[in-house]
Amino acid sequence: MQSKKIFGIVLAGGEGKRLMPLTADRAKPAVPFGGQYRLIDFALSNLINSGLTQIVVLTQYKSHSLDRHVSQTWRLSGLLNSYVASVPAQQRLGKRWFSGSADAILQSLNLIRDEKPDIVVVVGADHVYRMDFSQMIDAHIASGAKATVAAIRQPIELADQFGVIQLAGDEAGDGIVPTKIAEFLEKPKDAVGLADAPHEVLASMGNYVFDADA
Repeated sequence: MQSKKIFGIVLAGGEGKRLMPLTADRAKPAVPFGGQYRLIDFALSNLINSGLTQIVVLTQYKSHSLDRHVSQTWRLSGLLNSYVASVPAQQRLGKRWFSGSADAILQSLNLIRDEKPDIVVVVGADHVYRMDFSQMIDAHIASGAKATVAAIRQPIELADQFGVIQLAGDEAGDGIVPTKIAEFLEKPKDAVGLADAPHEVLASMGNYVFDADA
């Protein structure tokens, strides 16, 4: 990982309708947690503690308090070209807002072109978890894949609450752990369990590692 230039993108434009009234005047990633923290602090802490020092936060919905929190809380040394910067929706592809995560990346490709990284790490801004992304990046590089998705095992009865990953060759039962994605199912009602654990599914964590030229 040390020899690669890594660029981090945090998707922070979520409205968070299910958290109303907490999100009536703020974006979901700006919802307070534990007093002085915000939900986005988990994602930023994970990235920085994993060695990433160039990170942009893509914002959109009622982003004032989120932008202020990021600028006041996450100050890195500019002398080393290290930064965490909020980037509002730029409408570079027309007079429209982000229509989803993929569209947010599409409309922000100029940020990647400007930095010219080897690898891009994309994460959500509203999940509570701890993760060492350096391990995921090293696994991505070793695999030779263009894209890597982080997933976590969940009980199959909860499959309709997550994006579920169906692995290629998972039904083979040959003892070899599949590493390629065959299908991505959004909150399926009839999910198929894993070959080594029929009562479990792989739920996407919304964290991705891409080769910058992918």
